[in-house]
This record gives sequence, C-alpha cells and structure tokens, in this order.
Amino acid sequence: MMGKIALITGGATGIGKKTVYYLASKGYQLAINYRTSESEAVSLAKQLSVHFGSKNICIQGDMGNQNDCERVVAQALSAFSTIDVLVHNAGPYIHERKKMTDYTFEEWANLINGNLNAVFYLSKYVIPIMRTQKWGRIITLGFDRVETAPGWIYRSAFAAAKTGLASLTRTIALEEVENGITANMVCPGDIIDEWKDKSIMDTQSFLSSASQAPVGRPGTGEDIARVIAFLIDENSSFITGSIIPVTGGMDVLGKALKM
Repeated sequence: MMGKIALITGGATGIGKKTVYYLASKGYQLAINYRTSESEAVSLAKQLSVHFGSKNICIQGDMGNQNDCERVVAQALSAFSTIDVLVHNAGPYIHERKKMTDYTFEEWANLINGNLNAVFYLSKYVIPIMRTQKWGRIITLGFDRVETAPGWIYRSAFAAAKTGLASLTRTIALEEVENGITANMVCPGDIIDEWKDKSIMDTQSFLSSASQAPVGRPGTGEDIARVIAFLIDENSSFITGSIIPVTGGMDVLGKALKM
C-alpha cells in the first residue's frame, strides 16, 4: 500500500488524528481535512513528514457543506492527482441530551448534513476517480447496533443520520463492486475523549477492574485505526458492505439507553 493516497475527514484530532498517524506509518500519503482545528492539522502534518517522510497536506472544509466538499476534493487532487482511500471520520455530535422536539431546525440540519449528506457529497466527487483506476476503499463510521436501525433516546438526529449512513454504505458497496471499490462501516465503542488520541500501549497500566469493557481495558483511537487499515488493505477486497463493531465486547448502545 506504499504511496496510496488517503483523504481523511476530521483528521486533525481524536480518532481521525490517530488514523492519520497510523496510516502514515504504513506508507500512505495523507490529505488531512479539518474544519476549525488548523493549528492541530498543520502540526500533525509536520510530524508525519519528519517521522515517516510522507507527503501530507491540510485542507480546511466543513463536510456538511457541498461546496466545501467539492473544494476539498479538488485541492486533494491538485496535490496528489488521485484519491485511493476515503475515510469519512468527521461528523457533528451534540452531547446535550435532547428529545427530538427540543432540537432546533439548525441543529437537526447540521447533524444530518454532517453525518449523512457529507458522505453523499464526497462520494459523488471521489467515486468517479476510483472507477477510472478500478480500485478504491471507502470507510464510514457508525455506532454500536446501527445496522438494526435502533431507537436512541436523546440522540434522534445523530442516530437517524448514522442509520441512514449504514444503508448508504452497503448500497455503495453493492453498486461499486464491479469497479473494484469496497465500502465498509466501522463502529467505535465507548471511546471517551481522553483515549481517542492514545495508543493501545497506553492502556497497559490501566487497571482492568476499572474498565467497563469485557476485554478489561479502554478502547483507543489506535484500535479503530488498525481496523480501518485492515479494511483498506489491498488484500481485503473480499470484505465489503460490512458493518464492524469495535467495542471491546461492550453493549454500548444498551449502556447508553440505561443512562
């Protein structure tokens, strides 16, 4: 996979950042999208160049905005001439617990646009490029049990968007299989903010008794990055249309519904 070009949205912080770093270590060239985290993106790109000698660019853009999506893809193509891998990591989330009728129209539109429409926008621009080279990898992110279209109290907009995205991911997989393009969804478990930027090794000193996950340790950004790297590998072509939970064995949605 040396030299493959990956565009990762929301790649400056959290799970996106860990994915960018992990892929760079595997020889990928990166187009790192960010919305507001410019300093973090620039710093990350410099680190990657120093540590791995890779070519990396940072591109600002709100993925819930169609025009921004078009511009981000154009800038990536200007720098690299193609896009082999598209990781849809960016997606707005409102931590405040709200019933559906308490969302403003603006909040609802922002959540749907950022988590569902953004994937349509970017995929519409990137898939034709992948078709010409008869190869491509598309990764989306969901949540535990998303493929069952569950109800999720206080998270109606986010759950609706991601549930729709699960279906869209599988549809892309079916429609593009003849073009050598795979599409899969990765569903992170309960990885809290402080662990999103961490590596698996960072969990070694963590007391297993303090972890709620059956595996006995917290999940990290590296756990997700490793699954993404596996799915986009040259030899993972048989895996498409899959929705893969990475939860440490925890019933994440069940836990959330009890809170």
